[in-house]
Amino acid sequence: MNSEVYDDMALEQNAKQLFGQSLEVDHVIVRQIPVGRMVQATVFLTTKKMLMVYIDGPTKLLLDDVARIIARMGLVAELYLPPKGRPNYFDDIGTEKFKSVFPGRHNPTDADLHYYRRLAPYKPALAQILEVKGGQIYQYDPDAPGDWRPSAKFAYRRIRTS
Repeated sequence: MNSEVYDDMALEQNAKQLFGQSLEVDHVIVRQIPVGRMVQATVFLTTKKMLMVYIDGPTKLLLDDVARIIARMGLVAELYLPPKGRPNYFDDIGTEKFKSVFPGRHNPTDADLHYYRRLAPYKPALAQILEVKGGQIYQYDPDAPGDWRPSAKFAYRRIRTS
């Protein structure tokens, strides 16, 4: 029980230091479940009833990797939070990568950058979740058929308000 309180405090501190977000953990749905060979995820509700997922591990991750992991967990991401102090982080990295591949092209369009944005390094990752598909959160299990098995039942769908 004591270690769970410290884990929650560490989540709040990481969100503040790394992403510039003041989040208060209300309830942890799943704690440090495997979502890859060396990657863990924690899914939690904030006091403002936002569902968040925090992904970290010793391996290098790209935004594309994080997006695939979240989709395989049965979650739909609404927002990937950029590192603190860099609100255009994914666009900046996408533009750099695009210009390294196409040095003669100037002013790339949003459609041009779509692929290159996903090549941005993104570890640790913090994403806001829009919904849990099918009411199940999945975790990686190499022994399960399809490599993923249910970890927890949890129904959530964020309703957007103006």
